[in-house]
This record gives sequence, C-alpha cells and structure tokens, in this order.
Amino acid sequence: MRNAFFRETVAFVSLTYKLEVEEMTDVVKFLTENPVQYLATIGQDGKPKCRPFMFCLEKYGKLWFCTNNTKDVYREMKENPRVEISVSSATFSWIRLNGQVVFENNLSIKEDCMNIPTVKGVYETPDNPIFEVFYLENTKAIIADMSGNAPKEYAL
Repeated sequence: MRNAFFRETVAFVSLTYKLEVEEMTDVVKFLTENPVQYLATIGQDGKPKCRPFMFCLEKYGKLWFCTNNTKDVYREMKENPRVEISVSSATFSWIRLNGQVVFENNLSIKEDCMNIPTVKGVYETPDNPIFEVFYLENTKAIIADMSGNAPKEYAL
C-alpha cells in the first residue's frame, strides 16, 4: 500500500514538473520570438505608464528582466511592484504577463544578461552600479490569438 502511494506521488510530482517546464517553455519561446515587449506600471503621478521593454532570460524557473536604477520605471516598480507585460506577434497572437517585481542583486544573472548585445552595449559590465535585474513573482501568463480558441493560461 505504501509503495503504491509512493509511486503515485512520484508520478504526480513528475507530471506536475513536466507541465510546469512545458508552460515556462511556451512563455519563454513567445517572449524570445517577440523581443520588444511593453511593460505597464503605475507612475509616480498615479497614472498608468507603458513603455517598451525586453525579456532577458529564464533561469531558476524565473523570468528575468533588467533596467537602470536612475529611471522612472525603476522608482515606479520599487513603489508599486505590480506590473503587466504584453506583446503581440506577427501572426496576431499575444501574451500578457502580470506579476510582482522582485529586484535581486544577482551577479550570476547580470553576467548572463551580458550575453545580450543590447544589454552589454548599455551597461558594459555586470557590476555597473546602475544595472538592476528583477524577476516576476506570482506570475500569471495568458497566450491568446484571434482564432476563437480558448486562451492558454499559465501560473509560473
């Protein structure tokens, strides 16, 4: 009886992990294929602000982005970390992510970001004092299109 329970538990955990990996893969693929996303924040004036942004990478099961700590967007996310990111593809499908920004002074992630020519061109080195990386926590993603099919929803 215990062995059957153990096998079922392991199978459930394995299936859950496989589904989580597939979901993350779908989201990362969409973001990578559509490199200019739009990030929405609540501005310091209390009004919505939206601007182009770029997904950097997925690591440790997290979606990582970067910014500059002298920008308004940095101050906005520090004050109100709830954000939404959206982008559409040339085939009229789109993704919408929402979650909570978590800034982390993670040198390993900053080093990985240096593999992106645009990031390296702006910040030059991972230890640049204005260079900040963040990930989204409690992220919900929706990938949809105009086909009439139900959107795919993910909790990352």
